[in-house]
Amino acid sequence: MSSPETEPTLYATREPIFPRRVKGNFRTLKWWFMGIALGIYYITPWLRWDRGPSLPDQAVLIDMANRRFFFFMIEIWPHEFYFIAGLLIMAGLGLFLFTSAAGRVWCGYACPQTVWTDLFILVERWVEGDRNARIRLFRQKWDGEKIRKRAIKWTIWFLIGLATGGAWIFYFTDAPTLLRNLVTLQAHPIAYTTMLVLTLTTFFFGGFAREQICIYACPWPRIQAAMMDEDTLTIGYRDWRGEPRGKQSVAGNGDCIDCLACVNVCPMGIDIRNGQQLACITCGLCIDACNDVMDKIGKPRDLIGYLALTDETRERAGLPRKSVWAHVFRLRTMVYTALWSAVGIGLIVALFLRSPIDVNVTPVRNPTYVTLSDGSIRNAYDLRLRNMHGADARFTITVTSDANLTMALEGAEGLTVTVPANETMSQRVYLTAAPDSPAAVEDKTDLRIWVEELGTTNRVHHDTIFNGTDTEEDDDD
Repeated sequence: MSSPETEPTLYATREPIFPRRVKGNFRTLKWWFMGIALGIYYITPWLRWDRGPSLPDQAVLIDMANRRFFFFMIEIWPHEFYFIAGLLIMAGLGLFLFTSAAGRVWCGYACPQTVWTDLFILVERWVEGDRNARIRLFRQKWDGEKIRKRAIKWTIWFLIGLATGGAWIFYFTDAPTLLRNLVTLQAHPIAYTTMLVLTLTTFFFGGFAREQICIYACPWPRIQAAMMDEDTLTIGYRDWRGEPRGKQSVAGNGDCIDCLACVNVCPMGIDIRNGQQLACITCGLCIDACNDVMDKIGKPRDLIGYLALTDETRERAGLPRKSVWAHVFRLRTMVYTALWSAVGIGLIVALFLRSPIDVNVTPVRNPTYVTLSDGSIRNAYDLRLRNMHGADARFTITVTSDANLTMALEGAEGLTVTVPANETMSQRVYLTAAPDSPAAVEDKTDLRIWVEELGTTNRVHHDTIFNGTDTEEDDDD
Protein backbone atom coordinates (compact mmCIF):
# COMPACT_ATOMS: atom_id res chain seq x y z
CA MET A 1 0.00 0.00 0.00
CA SER A 2 1.35 3.39 -0.93
CA SER A 3 1.95 5.98 1.72
CA PRO A 4 -0.36 9.04 1.98
CA GLU A 5 2.49 11.22 0.71
CA THR A 6 2.62 9.38 -2.62
CA GLU A 7 -1.12 9.03 -3.23
CA PRO A 8 -2.30 11.05 -6.24
CA THR A 9 -4.60 13.99 -5.62
CA LEU A 10 -7.67 14.91 -7.63
CA TYR A 11 -7.11 18.61 -6.96
CA ALA A 12 -4.73 20.70 -9.02
CA THR A 13 -3.92 24.29 -8.22
CA ARG A 14 -5.00 26.66 -10.97
CA GLU A 15 -2.18 27.99 -13.08
CA PRO A 16 -2.95 31.63 -13.98
CA ILE A 17 -3.08 32.40 -17.70
CA PHE A 18 -1.55 35.55 -19.15
CA PRO A 19 -2.60 35.72 -22.82
CA ARG A 20 -0.34 37.77 -25.06
CA ARG A 21 -1.70 40.56 -27.21
CA VAL A 22 -2.24 39.62 -30.83
CA LYS A 23 -3.42 41.38 -33.98
CA GLY A 24 -5.40 39.85 -36.79
CA ASN A 25 -8.81 39.36 -38.33
CA PHE A 26 -10.23 37.27 -35.50
CA ARG A 27 -8.93 39.60 -32.82
CA THR A 28 -10.52 42.53 -34.66
CA LEU A 29 -13.78 40.61 -34.92
CA LYS A 30 -13.70 39.97 -31.18
CA TRP A 31 -13.14 43.69 -30.51
CA TRP A 32 -16.20 44.51 -32.61
CA PHE A 33 -18.33 41.91 -30.83
CA MET A 34 -17.17 43.13 -27.43
CA GLY A 35 -17.86 46.79 -28.24
CA ILE A 36 -21.29 46.11 -29.73
CA ALA A 37 -22.35 43.74 -26.94
CA LEU A 38 -21.23 46.07 -24.16
CA GLY A 39 -22.78 49.05 -25.94
CA ILE A 40 -26.14 47.31 -26.25
CA TYR A 41 -26.05 46.17 -22.63
CA TYR A 42 -25.13 49.51 -21.08
CA ILE A 43 -27.06 51.88 -23.38
CA THR A 44 -30.37 50.03 -23.92
CA PRO A 45 -31.99 50.96 -20.55
CA TRP A 46 -31.55 54.66 -21.40
CA LEU A 47 -33.36 54.53 -24.74
CA ARG A 48 -36.82 56.14 -24.73
CA TRP A 49 -40.00 55.15 -26.57
CA ASP A 50 -43.19 57.22 -26.41
CA ARG A 51 -46.17 54.97 -25.60
CA GLY A 52 -48.56 57.64 -24.41
CA PRO A 53 -49.27 59.16 -20.99
CA SER A 54 -50.42 55.96 -19.28
CA LEU A 55 -47.36 53.80 -20.04
CA PRO A 56 -43.63 54.04 -19.26
CA ASP A 57 -41.42 55.58 -21.92
CA GLN A 58 -38.42 53.29 -21.40
CA ALA A 59 -37.80 51.41 -24.67
CA VAL A 60 -36.88 48.10 -22.99
CA LEU A 61 -38.41 47.51 -19.58
CA ILE A 62 -39.22 44.43 -17.50
CA ASP A 63 -41.99 45.88 -15.34
CA MET A 64 -42.25 43.32 -12.55
CA ALA A 65 -44.64 45.45 -10.47
CA ASN A 66 -47.25 45.56 -13.24
CA ARG A 67 -46.24 42.19 -14.70
CA ARG A 68 -45.43 43.61 -18.10
CA PHE A 69 -42.55 43.44 -20.57
CA PHE A 70 -41.97 46.34 -22.96
CA PHE A 71 -39.74 46.13 -26.03
CA PHE A 72 -40.02 49.29 -28.10
CA MET A 73 -43.46 49.08 -29.74
CA ILE A 74 -44.18 45.60 -28.35
CA GLU A 75 -45.93 45.06 -25.02
CA ILE A 76 -46.08 41.55 -23.57
CA TRP A 77 -48.66 40.73 -20.88
CA PRO A 78 -48.47 37.86 -18.38
CA HIS A 79 -50.97 35.74 -20.33
CA GLU A 80 -48.74 36.14 -23.40
CA PHE A 81 -45.71 34.46 -21.86
CA TYR A 82 -45.65 32.16 -24.87
CA PHE A 83 -43.88 35.00 -26.70
CA ILE A 84 -41.01 34.83 -24.19
CA ALA A 85 -41.00 31.04 -24.41
CA GLY A 86 -40.86 31.31 -28.20
CA LEU A 87 -37.91 33.69 -28.04
CA LEU A 88 -36.07 31.29 -25.72
CA ILE A 89 -36.75 28.44 -28.14
CA MET A 90 -35.41 30.58 -30.99
CA ALA A 91 -32.30 31.37 -28.94
CA GLY A 92 -31.72 27.66 -28.30
CA LEU A 93 -32.25 26.73 -31.95
CA GLY A 94 -29.95 29.56 -33.01
CA LEU A 95 -27.28 28.27 -30.67
CA PHE A 96 -27.68 24.77 -32.11
CA LEU A 97 -27.51 26.18 -35.64
CA PHE A 98 -24.30 28.16 -35.16
CA THR A 99 -22.64 25.37 -33.20
CA SER A 100 -23.41 22.75 -35.85
CA ALA A 101 -22.09 25.10 -38.55
CA ALA A 102 -19.02 26.64 -36.91
CA GLY A 103 -18.44 25.12 -33.50
CA ARG A 104 -18.43 27.18 -30.32
CA VAL A 105 -18.57 30.60 -31.98
CA TRP A 106 -21.02 31.75 -29.31
CA CYS A 107 -18.47 30.93 -26.61
CA GLY A 108 -15.64 32.58 -28.50
CA TYR A 109 -17.31 35.87 -29.37
CA ALA A 110 -20.68 36.63 -27.78
CA CYS A 111 -20.90 34.79 -24.45
CA PRO A 112 -21.07 37.31 -21.55
CA GLN A 113 -18.27 35.47 -19.76
CA THR A 114 -16.06 35.88 -22.84
CA VAL A 115 -17.02 39.53 -23.38
CA TRP A 116 -16.35 40.63 -19.82
CA THR A 117 -13.19 38.51 -19.53
CA ASP A 118 -11.87 40.21 -22.68
CA LEU A 119 -12.63 43.58 -21.11
CA PHE A 120 -10.93 42.65 -17.84
CA ILE A 121 -7.84 41.35 -19.67
CA LEU A 122 -7.73 44.60 -21.64
CA VAL A 123 -7.65 46.55 -18.38
CA GLU A 124 -5.03 44.17 -16.95
CA ARG A 125 -2.81 44.64 -20.01
CA TRP A 126 -3.25 48.41 -19.87
CA VAL A 127 -2.23 48.59 -16.18
CA GLU A 128 0.39 45.85 -15.91
CA GLY A 129 1.73 45.44 -19.45
CA ASP A 130 1.69 42.56 -21.92
CA ARG A 131 2.26 38.89 -21.18
CA ASN A 132 5.90 38.91 -20.03
CA ALA A 133 5.39 41.97 -17.82
CA ARG A 134 2.34 40.41 -16.17
CA ILE A 135 4.18 37.15 -15.54
CA ARG A 136 7.06 39.04 -13.92
CA LEU A 137 4.64 41.00 -11.76
CA PHE A 138 2.82 37.82 -10.72
CA ARG A 139 6.09 36.19 -9.60
CA GLN A 140 7.37 39.40 -8.01
CA LYS A 141 7.21 39.81 -4.24
CA TRP A 142 4.67 42.23 -2.86
CA ASP A 143 6.28 45.65 -3.02
CA GLY A 144 5.15 49.19 -3.77
CA GLU A 145 4.92 48.65 -7.53
CA LYS A 146 2.89 45.45 -7.25
CA ILE A 147 0.52 46.90 -4.67
CA ARG A 148 -0.01 50.04 -6.75
CA LYS A 149 -0.70 48.19 -10.01
CA ARG A 150 -2.96 45.61 -8.39
CA ALA A 151 -4.90 48.34 -6.58
CA ILE A 152 -5.44 50.27 -9.83
CA LYS A 153 -6.45 47.13 -11.72
CA TRP A 154 -8.83 45.87 -9.06
CA THR A 155 -10.39 49.32 -8.68
CA ILE A 156 -11.15 49.49 -12.42
CA TRP A 157 -12.47 45.92 -12.33
CA PHE A 158 -14.74 46.82 -9.44
CA LEU A 159 -16.06 49.88 -11.27
CA ILE A 160 -16.78 47.74 -14.33
CA GLY A 161 -18.59 45.24 -12.12
CA LEU A 162 -20.53 48.08 -10.48
CA ALA A 163 -21.56 49.42 -13.88
CA THR A 164 -22.56 45.91 -14.91
CA GLY A 165 -24.77 45.38 -11.85
CA GLY A 166 -26.21 48.88 -12.18
CA ALA A 167 -27.07 48.41 -15.84
CA TRP A 168 -28.87 45.15 -15.06
CA ILE A 169 -31.27 46.63 -12.49
CA PHE A 170 -32.00 49.55 -14.84
CA TYR A 171 -33.86 47.08 -17.05
CA PHE A 172 -36.46 46.53 -14.29
CA THR A 173 -37.53 50.10 -13.56
CA ASP A 174 -37.23 53.61 -14.97
CA ALA A 175 -33.47 54.07 -15.36
CA PRO A 176 -33.15 57.85 -14.70
CA THR A 177 -35.40 57.64 -11.62
CA LEU A 178 -33.55 54.64 -10.24
CA LEU A 179 -30.15 56.26 -10.81
CA ARG A 180 -31.28 59.35 -8.91
CA ASN A 181 -32.60 57.19 -6.06
CA LEU A 182 -29.37 55.16 -5.97
CA VAL A 183 -27.22 58.27 -5.72
CA THR A 184 -29.43 59.83 -3.02
CA LEU A 185 -29.59 56.50 -1.12
CA GLN A 186 -33.38 56.34 -1.52
CA ALA A 187 -33.54 53.18 -3.65
CA HIS A 188 -35.04 49.95 -2.34
CA PRO A 189 -32.58 47.67 -0.50
CA ILE A 190 -33.18 44.99 -3.14
CA ALA A 191 -31.64 47.31 -5.74
CA TYR A 192 -28.46 47.74 -3.69
CA THR A 193 -28.30 44.02 -2.89
CA THR A 194 -28.69 43.04 -6.54
CA MET A 195 -26.01 45.53 -7.59
CA LEU A 196 -23.63 44.22 -4.95
CA VAL A 197 -24.14 40.57 -5.92
CA LEU A 198 -23.69 41.28 -9.64
CA THR A 199 -20.69 43.51 -8.98
CA LEU A 200 -18.91 40.84 -6.96
CA THR A 201 -19.76 38.01 -9.38
CA THR A 202 -18.60 40.06 -12.38
CA PHE A 203 -15.43 41.02 -10.52
CA PHE A 204 -14.70 37.39 -9.62
CA PHE A 205 -15.79 35.68 -12.86
CA GLY A 206 -14.08 38.12 -15.21
CA GLY A 207 -11.02 38.87 -13.09
CA PHE A 208 -10.09 35.63 -11.38
CA ALA A 209 -12.20 32.61 -12.44
CA ARG A 210 -12.09 33.34 -16.19
CA GLU A 211 -11.50 30.08 -18.06
CA GLN A 212 -12.54 28.06 -15.00
CA ILE A 213 -16.15 29.16 -15.56
CA CYS A 214 -16.04 27.89 -19.14
CA ILE A 215 -14.41 24.58 -18.25
CA TYR A 216 -16.12 23.64 -15.00
CA ALA A 217 -19.23 25.77 -14.46
CA CYS A 218 -20.72 26.05 -17.95
CA PRO A 219 -22.58 22.98 -19.27
CA TRP A 220 -22.33 24.00 -22.93
CA PRO A 221 -18.86 22.48 -23.62
CA ARG A 222 -20.35 19.09 -22.77
CA ILE A 223 -23.53 19.63 -24.79
CA GLN A 224 -21.81 20.94 -27.91
CA ALA A 225 -20.57 17.50 -28.96
CA ALA A 226 -24.13 16.50 -29.80
CA MET A 227 -24.46 19.55 -32.05
CA MET A 228 -21.29 18.92 -34.05
CA ASP A 229 -20.49 16.36 -36.73
CA GLU A 230 -17.73 15.64 -39.24
CA ASP A 231 -18.80 18.62 -41.39
CA THR A 232 -18.74 21.18 -38.58
CA LEU A 233 -16.15 23.89 -39.12
CA THR A 234 -13.95 24.28 -36.08
CA ILE A 235 -10.38 25.31 -35.30
CA GLY A 236 -7.73 22.69 -35.88
CA TYR A 237 -4.01 22.24 -36.39
CA ARG A 238 -2.80 20.78 -39.69
CA ASP A 239 -0.26 18.41 -38.24
CA TRP A 240 0.40 16.87 -41.66
CA ARG A 241 1.89 20.24 -42.56
CA GLY A 242 3.42 21.21 -39.25
CA GLU A 243 5.08 18.02 -38.02
CA PRO A 244 7.75 17.37 -37.06
CA ARG A 245 8.15 20.69 -35.29
CA GLY A 246 11.41 22.54 -35.06
CA LYS A 247 13.77 24.94 -36.75
CA GLN A 248 13.29 25.52 -40.44
CA SER A 249 17.00 25.07 -41.00
CA VAL A 250 16.69 21.37 -40.16
CA ALA A 251 15.80 19.25 -43.17
CA GLY A 252 12.56 17.32 -42.88
CA ASN A 253 10.94 19.59 -40.29
CA GLY A 254 7.38 20.78 -40.86
CA ASP A 255 6.10 24.33 -40.97
CA CYS A 256 5.59 24.57 -37.19
CA ILE A 257 8.65 26.10 -35.57
CA ASP A 258 7.32 25.34 -32.06
CA CYS A 259 7.35 29.03 -31.11
CA LEU A 260 4.33 28.58 -28.80
CA ALA A 261 2.72 31.73 -30.20
CA CYS A 262 -0.62 29.91 -30.45
CA VAL A 263 -0.38 28.84 -26.81
CA ASN A 264 0.69 32.25 -25.51
CA VAL A 265 -2.31 34.07 -27.00
CA CYS A 266 -4.93 31.49 -25.95
CA PRO A 267 -7.25 32.86 -23.23
CA MET A 268 -7.94 29.26 -22.15
CA GLY A 269 -4.26 28.34 -21.89
CA ILE A 270 -4.47 25.27 -24.15
CA ASP A 271 -2.27 24.02 -26.98
CA ILE A 272 -4.49 23.61 -30.04
CA ARG A 273 -1.81 21.40 -31.60
CA ASN A 274 -2.88 18.64 -29.20
CA GLY A 275 -6.24 18.40 -30.99
CA GLN A 276 -9.79 19.37 -30.09
CA GLN A 277 -10.28 19.98 -26.38
CA LEU A 278 -13.22 20.76 -24.14
CA ALA A 279 -11.59 24.04 -23.10
CA CYS A 280 -11.31 25.42 -26.65
CA ILE A 281 -13.85 28.21 -27.27
CA THR A 282 -12.88 28.63 -30.96
CA CYS A 283 -12.10 32.33 -30.57
CA GLY A 284 -9.55 32.18 -33.42
CA LEU A 285 -6.73 34.06 -31.66
CA CYS A 286 -4.38 31.13 -32.23
CA ILE A 287 -5.07 31.48 -35.96
CA ASP A 288 -4.05 35.13 -35.88
CA ALA A 289 -0.87 34.34 -33.94
CA CYS A 290 0.14 31.45 -36.20
CA ASN A 291 -0.59 33.36 -39.41
CA ASP A 292 1.62 36.18 -38.19
CA VAL A 293 4.49 33.72 -37.65
CA MET A 294 3.89 32.02 -41.01
CA ASP A 295 4.06 35.43 -42.72
CA LYS A 296 7.39 36.15 -41.04
CA ILE A 297 9.02 32.85 -42.03
CA GLY A 298 7.53 32.83 -45.51
CA LYS A 299 5.26 29.82 -45.12
CA PRO A 300 1.63 29.45 -46.25
CA ARG A 301 -1.00 30.69 -43.82
CA ASP A 302 -3.62 28.58 -42.03
CA LEU A 303 -1.34 26.05 -40.43
CA ILE A 304 -3.97 26.57 -37.73
CA GLY A 305 -7.37 27.40 -39.14
CA TYR A 306 -11.03 26.54 -39.48
CA LEU A 307 -11.57 23.10 -40.97
CA ALA A 308 -13.87 20.11 -40.64
CA LEU A 309 -13.00 16.46 -40.15
CA THR A 310 -13.96 15.78 -43.75
CA ASP A 311 -11.54 18.52 -44.83
CA GLU A 312 -8.77 16.88 -42.83
CA THR A 313 -9.30 13.57 -44.61
CA ARG A 314 -9.30 15.23 -48.03
CA GLU A 315 -6.26 17.41 -47.34
CA ARG A 316 -4.25 14.47 -46.02
CA ALA A 317 -5.03 12.71 -49.30
CA GLY A 318 -3.94 15.75 -51.29
CA LEU A 319 -7.47 16.60 -52.42
CA PRO A 320 -9.04 20.07 -52.36
CA ARG A 321 -11.24 20.80 -49.37
CA LYS A 322 -14.96 21.46 -49.61
CA SER A 323 -16.20 25.01 -49.92
CA VAL A 324 -17.28 26.83 -46.77
CA TRP A 325 -20.87 26.94 -48.03
CA ALA A 326 -20.92 23.15 -48.43
CA HIS A 327 -20.24 22.89 -44.70
CA VAL A 328 -22.70 25.60 -43.71
CA PHE A 329 -25.63 24.53 -45.89
CA ARG A 330 -26.27 20.88 -45.17
CA LEU A 331 -29.21 18.86 -43.87
CA ARG A 332 -28.63 19.48 -40.14
CA THR A 333 -28.17 23.24 -40.44
CA MET A 334 -31.09 23.54 -42.85
CA VAL A 335 -33.35 21.69 -40.40
CA TYR A 336 -32.28 24.01 -37.58
CA THR A 337 -32.82 27.04 -39.84
CA ALA A 338 -36.27 25.82 -40.85
CA LEU A 339 -37.29 25.24 -37.24
CA TRP A 340 -35.87 28.60 -36.16
CA SER A 341 -37.70 30.38 -38.98
CA ALA A 342 -40.97 28.56 -38.27
CA VAL A 343 -40.94 29.63 -34.62
CA GLY A 344 -40.04 33.21 -35.59
CA ILE A 345 -42.76 33.45 -38.22
CA GLY A 346 -45.26 31.94 -35.79
CA LEU A 347 -44.42 34.56 -33.16
CA ILE A 348 -44.72 37.41 -35.67
CA VAL A 349 -48.10 36.14 -36.90
CA ALA A 350 -49.33 35.71 -33.31
CA LEU A 351 -48.11 39.21 -32.45
CA PHE A 352 -50.08 40.83 -35.27
CA LEU A 353 -53.20 38.68 -34.82
CA ARG A 354 -53.52 39.05 -31.04
CA SER A 355 -56.56 40.88 -29.78
CA PRO A 356 -56.12 44.07 -27.72
CA ILE A 357 -58.90 42.88 -25.40
CA ASP A 358 -59.24 39.63 -23.49
CA VAL A 359 -61.62 37.95 -21.07
CA ASN A 360 -61.29 35.12 -18.58
CA VAL A 361 -64.43 33.62 -17.00
CA THR A 362 -64.50 31.74 -13.69
CA PRO A 363 -67.83 30.29 -12.49
CA VAL A 364 -68.48 30.91 -8.80
CA ARG A 365 -68.56 27.49 -7.12
CA ASN A 366 -69.74 28.46 -3.65
CA PRO A 367 -72.63 28.14 -4.11
CA THR A 368 -72.91 26.53 -7.55
CA TYR A 369 -76.31 28.14 -8.07
CA VAL A 370 -78.88 30.15 -6.12
CA THR A 371 -82.65 29.66 -6.18
CA LEU A 372 -84.41 33.04 -6.17
CA SER A 373 -87.78 33.75 -4.51
CA ASP A 374 -89.67 33.32 -7.79
CA GLY A 375 -88.05 29.95 -8.44
CA SER A 376 -85.50 31.26 -10.96
CA ILE A 377 -82.00 29.77 -10.93
CA ARG A 378 -79.06 32.14 -10.87
CA ASN A 379 -75.38 31.45 -11.53
CA ALA A 380 -72.56 33.88 -10.77
CA TYR A 381 -69.36 34.34 -12.77
CA ASP A 382 -66.23 36.33 -12.16
CA LEU A 383 -64.90 37.95 -15.34
CA ARG A 384 -61.43 39.35 -15.72
CA LEU A 385 -61.56 41.96 -18.46
CA ARG A 386 -58.25 43.00 -19.95
CA ASN A 387 -57.78 46.27 -21.86
CA MET A 388 -54.44 46.32 -23.67
CA HIS A 389 -55.05 49.74 -25.21
CA GLY A 390 -53.31 52.90 -24.09
CA ALA A 391 -56.71 54.54 -23.46
CA ASP A 392 -59.86 53.64 -21.50
CA ALA A 393 -62.24 51.34 -23.36
CA ARG A 394 -65.95 50.51 -22.99
CA PHE A 395 -66.85 46.83 -23.13
CA THR A 396 -70.29 45.36 -23.76
CA ILE A 397 -70.89 41.91 -22.24
CA THR A 398 -73.47 39.54 -23.73
CA VAL A 399 -74.32 35.85 -23.60
CA THR A 400 -75.38 33.36 -26.25
CA SER A 401 -76.90 29.97 -25.45
CA ASP A 402 -79.63 27.58 -26.57
CA ALA A 403 -81.34 28.37 -23.27
CA ASN A 404 -83.09 31.64 -22.49
CA LEU A 405 -80.75 33.33 -20.01
CA THR A 406 -80.82 36.90 -18.73
CA MET A 407 -77.67 38.76 -17.70
CA ALA A 408 -76.95 41.39 -15.07
CA LEU A 409 -73.68 43.08 -14.13
CA GLU A 410 -72.88 43.83 -10.51
CA GLY A 411 -72.38 47.55 -9.88
CA ALA A 412 -73.12 48.56 -13.47
CA GLU A 413 -76.09 49.94 -15.34
CA GLY A 414 -76.91 47.85 -18.35
CA LEU A 415 -74.38 45.51 -19.88
CA THR A 416 -71.54 47.98 -20.50
CA VAL A 417 -68.48 48.65 -18.31
CA THR A 418 -65.41 50.85 -18.71
CA VAL A 419 -62.00 49.22 -18.32
CA PRO A 420 -59.08 51.62 -17.64
CA ALA A 421 -56.17 51.81 -20.04
CA ASN A 422 -53.65 48.97 -19.75
CA GLU A 423 -55.52 47.44 -16.86
CA THR A 424 -57.23 44.21 -15.93
CA MET A 425 -60.58 44.66 -14.17
CA SER A 426 -62.73 42.13 -12.31
CA GLN A 427 -66.46 42.12 -12.95
CA ARG A 428 -69.12 39.94 -11.31
CA VAL A 429 -71.78 38.73 -13.79
CA TYR A 430 -75.10 37.04 -12.96
CA LEU A 431 -76.98 34.76 -15.36
CA THR A 432 -80.56 33.81 -14.51
CA ALA A 433 -82.82 31.08 -15.94
CA ALA A 434 -86.61 31.28 -15.56
CA PRO A 435 -88.29 28.54 -13.43
CA ASP A 436 -89.82 26.92 -16.51
CA SER A 437 -86.58 27.12 -18.54
CA PRO A 438 -84.82 23.82 -19.34
CA ALA A 439 -81.55 25.37 -18.12
CA ALA A 440 -83.06 25.73 -14.63
CA VAL A 441 -83.64 22.01 -14.18
CA GLU A 442 -80.99 20.44 -16.38
CA ASP A 443 -77.59 19.41 -15.09
CA LYS A 444 -75.43 21.68 -17.26
CA THR A 445 -76.17 24.03 -20.13
CA ASP A 446 -73.44 25.22 -22.47
CA LEU A 447 -73.12 28.95 -23.05
CA ARG A 448 -70.74 31.51 -24.45
CA ILE A 449 -69.98 34.89 -22.91
CA TRP A 450 -69.02 37.59 -25.40
CA VAL A 451 -67.07 40.78 -24.74
CA GLU A 452 -67.12 43.46 -27.44
CA GLU A 453 -65.27 46.77 -27.44
CA LEU A 454 -67.60 49.60 -28.40
CA GLY A 455 -66.69 51.51 -31.54
CA THR A 456 -64.37 48.78 -32.84
CA THR A 457 -64.55 45.29 -34.31
CA ASN A 458 -62.63 43.78 -31.39
CA ARG A 459 -64.60 40.88 -29.94
CA VAL A 460 -63.61 37.91 -27.76
CA HIS A 461 -65.51 35.10 -26.08
CA HIS A 462 -65.20 32.45 -23.41
CA ASP A 463 -67.16 29.19 -23.24
CA THR A 464 -68.53 28.00 -19.91
CA ILE A 465 -71.61 26.26 -18.45
CA PHE A 466 -74.79 27.12 -16.55
CA ASN A 467 -75.57 24.85 -13.61
CA GLY A 468 -79.18 23.84 -13.00
CA THR A 469 -80.89 22.14 -10.07
CA ASP A 470 -79.90 18.66 -11.28
CA THR A 471 -76.20 19.48 -10.88
CA GLU A 472 -74.48 16.73 -8.94
CA GLU A 473 -71.57 18.12 -7.04
CA ASP A 474 -68.70 16.08 -5.75
CA ASP A 475 -68.44 15.52 -2.06
CA ASP A 476 -65.39 17.72 -2.02
CA ASP A 477 -67.34 20.75 -3.42
